[in-house]
Amino acid sequence: MVNTSYPIAAVALAHASRLLNHGPTVLISSAHGAQRNVMAAAWSMPVEFDPPRIAVVVDKRTFTRQLVEASGQLAISIPCRALADVTYTVGSVSGHDLSVDKFHHLGIDSFDGPVLGLPLVTGCVAWLECQVLPEAHTEQAYDTFFVTAVSAQADLRVFADGRWRLHDAPPQLQTLHHLGAGAFAVTQQVVQARKLAPEPKD
Repeated sequence: MVNTSYPIAAVALAHASRLLNHGPTVLISSAHGAQRNVMAAAWSMPVEFDPPRIAVVVDKRTFTRQLVEASGQLAISIPCRALADVTYTVGSVSGHDLSVDKFHHLGIDSFDGPVLGLPLVTGCVAWLECQVLPEAHTEQAYDTFFVTAVSAQADLRVFADGRWRLHDAPPQLQTLHHLGAGAFAVTQQVVQARKLAPEPKD
């Protein structure tokens, strides 16, 4: 567990897919050898609960893609409103264009994941470490990677007992949902649905 000023706990892998099922913008990081990078991604989704499998789009033009292909691993950090500027910036600046580590260059704090040791972004509200499931066709044709989560953690202030608790989360901890051009929506309100009762038959 990372040493932070806020409570973080492991999430059961059976519940790991729930970290992504509301469609948040995510930060994808990877590392290979002495190199590491982080980028923003708007397109990710759970595709299987057990084992927890996820589809995520990583454009072939990115430096992160190069590291993912070399290592066979990636990490997913789920940013919140407090990291909106970081999220927009890492999605706008390519690691290819920097002569230094993007984490260091932009002053982004990170900690090592508990299983794979991948760089996870400090200040996010949830994190997953993932192994790539090789699917050469989808990776090359659609830039889509299928991965299996091998570790999952979350900030207990917003995710506990296998569920998001966003209805009473502080504004700065609300997750981000990409609208384009640096604009994000946040989960300001949660609607609790009720199951409809069948209409009585005549």
